[in-house]
Amino acid sequence: MSSLLQINTKAFEALQEKIGINFSDQELLRQVFIHRSYINETQNKELEHNERLEFLGDAVLELVVTDYLYKTFKEPEGVLTNWRSSIVKGEILAKVSKELGFGDLLFLSRGEDKSGGRSRDYILANTFEALIGAAYLDQGYETASKFIHTNLIVLLPEIIEKKLYIDPKSHLQEKVQEKMGVTPDYKVISDEGPDHDKTFTVGVYAHNKLIAQGKGSSKQRAEQVAATNALEKL
Repeated sequence: MSSLLQINTKAFEALQEKIGINFSDQELLRQVFIHRSYINETQNKELEHNERLEFLGDAVLELVVTDYLYKTFKEPEGVLTNWRSSIVKGEILAKVSKELGFGDLLFLSRGEDKSGGRSRDYILANTFEALIGAAYLDQGYETASKFIHTNLIVLLPEIIEKKLYIDPKSHLQEKVQEKMGVTPDYKVISDEGPDHDKTFTVGVYAHNKLIAQGKGSSKQRAEQVAATNALEKL
């Protein structure tokens, strides 16, 4: 991986300062940001993509969040499960990754880069988990746990207070029925892009009036985003 060590050195130094982790193994840190598409394109057999780190990080993330919830709250298992799901879901991990600037550091194929891979939620979420896995390998559980607490668990009070752990479509349905006496409808406003990479725009309506709209890589995802946007307005 020596060729990568010369790339974005200052950017990786800035990242480590931002997240408060100074990696002993700088190659391991860079592996966090190597997407499978980059290796497929470059055919560099010396490199390893980040999927194994993601696998490890996912397990560490779930353990840290579960441990925190169990020790902090007395709610029953079902409630804790919903809270855990809300904080480790891809959209949240991607949002935090964007705030930390992970997208700028990714090694992607030219095609993936041009198609918006640096801002694609699932890639950013996977990268976040890979960073956790790398931190765990490099410096142990406590360092990985601190990173998760600082960047993710800190969001939990707002999620609980605003009931963001409830499925947004279900939550919106409750709100609209309570305020307007009807069930909201979802309609596709437009879809763009090739079949393998479409972006859907969906509107959510009550009494045939547009409340909000959302975009996503599937109709279901666009509906969720539209519902979330509608809840913010209501």
